[in-house]
Amino acid sequence: MSLNETPSGERTHIGFFGAGNAGKSSLVNAVTGQDLAVVSDVKGTTTDPVKKAMELLPLGPVVIIDTPGFDDEGKLGTERVKKTRQILQTCDIAVLVIDAKKGSSDTDRELIKLIKEREIPALTVLNKSDLATKEGPCFGEEIKENGFETVLVSTLTGEGIKGLKEHLARLVPDKTEKKLAGDLVKPGDLCILVCPIDESAPKGRLILPQQQTIRDLMDRGAIPVVCRDTELETVLKKPGIEPALVITDSQAFKRVSAVVPDDIPLTSFSILMARYKGFLETAVKGISVVKDLRDGDKILLAEGCTHHRQCNDIGTVKIPRWLKDHTGKKLIIETSSGNEFPEDLSDYKLVIHCGGCMLTENAVKARMNRATEQNVPFTNYGIAIAFMTGVLERSIRLFPDLHALLM
Repeated sequence: MSLNETPSGERTHIGFFGAGNAGKSSLVNAVTGQDLAVVSDVKGTTTDPVKKAMELLPLGPVVIIDTPGFDDEGKLGTERVKKTRQILQTCDIAVLVIDAKKGSSDTDRELIKLIKEREIPALTVLNKSDLATKEGPCFGEEIKENGFETVLVSTLTGEGIKGLKEHLARLVPDKTEKKLAGDLVKPGDLCILVCPIDESAPKGRLILPQQQTIRDLMDRGAIPVVCRDTELETVLKKPGIEPALVITDSQAFKRVSAVVPDDIPLTSFSILMARYKGFLETAVKGISVVKDLRDGDKILLAEGCTHHRQCNDIGTVKIPRWLKDHTGKKLIIETSSGNEFPEDLSDYKLVIHCGGCMLTENAVKARMNRATEQNVPFTNYGIAIAFMTGVLERSIRLFPDLHALLM
C-alpha cells in the first residue's frame, strides 16, 4: 500500500440496510455509478454483504456495503441476518432503505431500533418514490422519518440520487483532528521509528501503522528517521541526533528500551494505534488480569485482518509463548482473524486484540464493548508485550492520565 492510498480502516463505511426487495442493491449501484451489486426482482438476491472501496464525490474515500434483506428467512437467512447485524455494528453511517410504495415494515422498525441503540449516524431513503402515491412528499423536500433525515429517490429515473449523496456527505465524520503521534511532538522535532526487518516483515514495504505514523509526523512538520532495531544504537550515537520521541515495533520493545536513554519518551506503533482507535484506556486497564491467570484459563488473541502467517507469527506463536513463559501457567490460547470475532466471550479470561489498523474505529469499539459488556478484560498486542517485557510504565509515560492507572 502506498502512502497516498487511504486504508480501509480510515475510509467512511456506509452500510445500506432494509427489507428484501426494498431496492438496496439498485440504490447502491445508482449511488456509486457502477454495477457493484446484482439486481433482481427475486427476493434474497443479495446473499452476502458486498463491499467496495472507492472515492465518491462529495463524500471522499468510502467503503460502500450492500447487505442482504434483514427479513431473510430459513437457516441460511438467519446466517445472512447475523452478518448484516455485524456490519451494522461496524459501519460509520447507516442508510435505511424503505420501499416507498409499501411504507415502513416491522423489519424497518427493528433496524431503526438497532441503529438508534448503536447511535450510528443514519439516513432514511424512500426508494421507488416515482411509483408511490402522489399525496406524499416531493423529491428534494426536507422531511424526517423515524427521527432520521429522509430522502426520496428513484433508482429507475435517477431522481434524488444527487441529493442523497449531499445528505450523506453531511454525515461523514470529521477525522482531521485525530492524530497518531503528531500531537506528541512539535514541528522540527526529530523522531526515530524503529522498524525491525525479520521473517514477519512484509517484503519490500512497511506495515500500515508504520506508514501512517510517518505521514502523520510529516504532516506535523516533524522529522521521522526510520531504522531497524539492529542499527538503533548506531543512529543514537550519531552527532546531532537528539530524538524527541522513539516509536518502536512492540516486538522489539525490550531491546529498544535497553538502548534508548530513559529520559527520551518511548512508545510503540501498536499503543499509538490503540489510542487512535479509542481503546487505549481500556487496554491499559485490561492487562492487569494477566497476573491473576490460572491453569486452564482461556485467552483470545484477535486480529482485524487476515494475512499469510509466518512460522514465527506474532499472534499465533510469539504472544502465546510469551504469555505462557510470563505466567508459568498452562493457558488455552484461541485465535480469531478478519471479520470472525466471537459473539459469546464469556469463557475467556482476557481478549488481546491487534492494533486494529485495518478496522474502523467503530468496528474496534464494537469488539471492545462486546468484551466489557460480558465483563471480559480487553487489551491489545502493544500493551500486552510492554507489560510482559517490563516496559509498560515507560511506554505510556507520554499519557499522564493513563500512567496514573498504574500507580
